[in-house]
Amino acid sequence: MTKRRIRATTCTAIVLAGGMALGVGTADAGASPRHDLRSTLQHDADRLLKYGAPGVLVGLDRARGDITVRSGLGDTAKRTPVPWDAKFRVGSFTKTYVSATVLQLVGERRLSLDDTVHRWLPGLLTGNGNDGRTVTVRQLLQHTSPVPDYTGKLPMIMSQEVFERDRYKTLTERQLVRLAMTLPPRDLSKGQWEYSNTNYILLGMIISRVTGNTWQEEVRDRIIRPLRLRGTSIPKTSPAIPQPHAVGYERFPGEGASQEDPKYGEFLDVTRFNPSLAGAAGAMISTTDDANRFLRALLSGRVLKPAQLAEMKKTIPTSKAFQGFLPGARYGLGIMLIPNSCGGHWSHGGDIFGFMTRNGVNHDGSRSVVVSINTDSLKPDPGIPYPRKDVTLDLVDHALCGGR
Repeated sequence: MTKRRIRATTCTAIVLAGGMALGVGTADAGASPRHDLRSTLQHDADRLLKYGAPGVLVGLDRARGDITVRSGLGDTAKRTPVPWDAKFRVGSFTKTYVSATVLQLVGERRLSLDDTVHRWLPGLLTGNGNDGRTVTVRQLLQHTSPVPDYTGKLPMIMSQEVFERDRYKTLTERQLVRLAMTLPPRDLSKGQWEYSNTNYILLGMIISRVTGNTWQEEVRDRIIRPLRLRGTSIPKTSPAIPQPHAVGYERFPGEGASQEDPKYGEFLDVTRFNPSLAGAAGAMISTTDDANRFLRALLSGRVLKPAQLAEMKKTIPTSKAFQGFLPGARYGLGIMLIPNSCGGHWSHGGDIFGFMTRNGVNHDGSRSVVVSINTDSLKPDPGIPYPRKDVTLDLVDHALCGGR
């Protein structure tokens, strides 16, 4: 789930809640990293603290040996680091699992990418000019539908007071779609692509209608269990994250907030909340090991048939605003292609209360990296300018393109 909130650069700015970094080693943000890959990744993780990450966990999975580094604090009160095997909310990375599940159903000919939402969910997309008869499954997967984003109608995203009041409230899929239907359809006349979390709420409902099971059950039976992702779970309404985990921290915008200055307040512990507000758009929990295993299996052809993997990898340009922090990013079906120094990588990040996930996997699935940060409301330290691009781009590039 990518949240619509005031920030200098969407999903990229990050603040350290005090204290010195903890990890394999520490390095100043301006220092030159040593040449071995572990030291480079450690330097990159340490550098994220300057932009405001409380804690960072990085897992690189490759044939010649895995590398894991961490930096900062998993719990700022106890002064403890992020657990090496921490579980964390992955936010919109959930969409890649949901897309893979939909594409498996397409491969089984139980569903078509050209099917309309109306065929499977008749009468659901109506009102304010919205029309499910004109929206296809492919459009939902690729964010080329005109369906508005329900998160624009969730006041708890922007207000600490509302978050604290509603953090344990259950929101059903139909309630989320109804919120979206209070908005007019998006005008895509100036471009084909615009991100909407509602697209994946609808895909979760379509999975259920096609199979007779919840989307959570289908993802579990088709992906989590076959790949033995033992640290991965999909809560429905439970607010808990299984142990071990870091504390998830959130800053909420203050009075007079703007894109240039969100006027963030102090960190709030948001580890526990009801994830039904994210659903198939972002509710999953995982680990760096599990997320890497999934990414490598997906790109190496062990999750989808060749035809469906090829469909997933058909990309289009993203919006100019999105490319402001991920330059050159192109979106496929629940996954995106991002340029890097060694030919590009596939990825799908995620932001949700308390956690930011970034990742990347190379074209043949032989190397992947996952980055977890225990906040998604990011604000640089005093004197550090807001970054113009996603703050993890260098780290991911070094992990996937670096040597020893």
